[in-house]
Amino acid sequence: MFKLKPALAALGLAAVLAGPVAAQNLFAPVATVNNSVVTEFEVQQRVRFLQILNARGATRSAAIESLIDERLRDEAIKSAGLEITDEGVDDSLEEFAGRASMTRAEFTKALASAGVEAGTFRDFVINGVAWRDLIRARYNSRVTVSEAEIDRALASQSSGGSSIRVLVSEIIIPAPPPQAARVGALAEQIAQSTTTDQFSSFARQYSATATRGAGGRLPWQNLSDLPPALQPLILALSPGEVTQPLNIPNAVALFQLRDIEETGTAAKTYSAIEYAAYYMTGGRSEATLQQAANLKTQVDVCDDLYAFAKGQPEGVLERETTTPDKLPQDFAIELSKLDEGEVSTALTRSDGQALVFLMMCGRTAEQNAEVSREDVASSIRQRRLSGFADSLLAELRSNARISVK
Repeated sequence: MFKLKPALAALGLAAVLAGPVAAQNLFAPVATVNNSVVTEFEVQQRVRFLQILNARGATRSAAIESLIDERLRDEAIKSAGLEITDEGVDDSLEEFAGRASMTRAEFTKALASAGVEAGTFRDFVINGVAWRDLIRARYNSRVTVSEAEIDRALASQSSGGSSIRVLVSEIIIPAPPPQAARVGALAEQIAQSTTTDQFSSFARQYSATATRGAGGRLPWQNLSDLPPALQPLILALSPGEVTQPLNIPNAVALFQLRDIEETGTAAKTYSAIEYAAYYMTGGRSEATLQQAANLKTQVDVCDDLYAFAKGQPEGVLERETTTPDKLPQDFAIELSKLDEGEVSTALTRSDGQALVFLMMCGRTAEQNAEVSREDVASSIRQRRLSGFADSLLAELRSNARISVK
């Protein structure tokens, strides 16, 4: 919740707050919450304590609101019959003091030197601990975290800096061995394209990708999302220029740069890519492409593919997790365009005789490479419990009689 500045801890907090407590009736009521009273003394103590904790909003009004919430939580805790054992109290106070690298005794003494009583410290900590116990007891069984949610959290990341993003058009032309020479000559012709319209016309005629109908035009992409081998090739282009033909298994790929810009959004980098490849006999025949289209409507996640591969020869379904630089180049190109659960049917294997039903299973952000799935699940669970806690407190407020002097 809070972390004391090391310098304050080293000084024993003695000089945090200057000036005497106001000479006024310290036990005058400042607020009432149902049948409970918040006094001036409590408000002054809470302000001092929050300032020592370096908490945001350590003001008089914030202290009053904090004490009102505390009274409401106390009522709910007592109504539920929850009590913290003496051992639990001691452990909680020691843990809190440990955040300032102090023992409980050292922390209490330092607080006293700044005018904060031990009871203020104790009440603040114990109310928070008991409230968390109440929320867990009431809502824990209602909080579930799915594997898909963990996958999405692992794929997310946040960091500073900026990145380059690009507008690219693509063409991937199937080139099984009998057609390799003809396709190679065609690709050389396409590489001479000088306008985006010309390149798009070729894409509509020859490309096997899902962007064919849009003239091969892809939306803005972060350069870092493209396959590592493709990134320098794209950076070397000026808008309107086309890469040299890239030979990939049973196909030839070409890319045209349409635009490039630097953004203020940090580049996403991934430590692992998980995908599934389901190999369908018949290559790019009309019948196989129709089967693939039908299959797309029946699968939402990679696990769904196991039911369709059941009883077929081993190797018809491959599921792999690997680093981006270890992906086959043609897989990397297609996967860079897919979100989790999306599919590409642009590629083939076995000299064009097997259509690749390629599905993106998930990505792991580089900064999450060492994060365990258990830690992620715990984090999601705590956020949800926090939401339940906020809702319950809001309900208690709406039903309470609250008056502020």
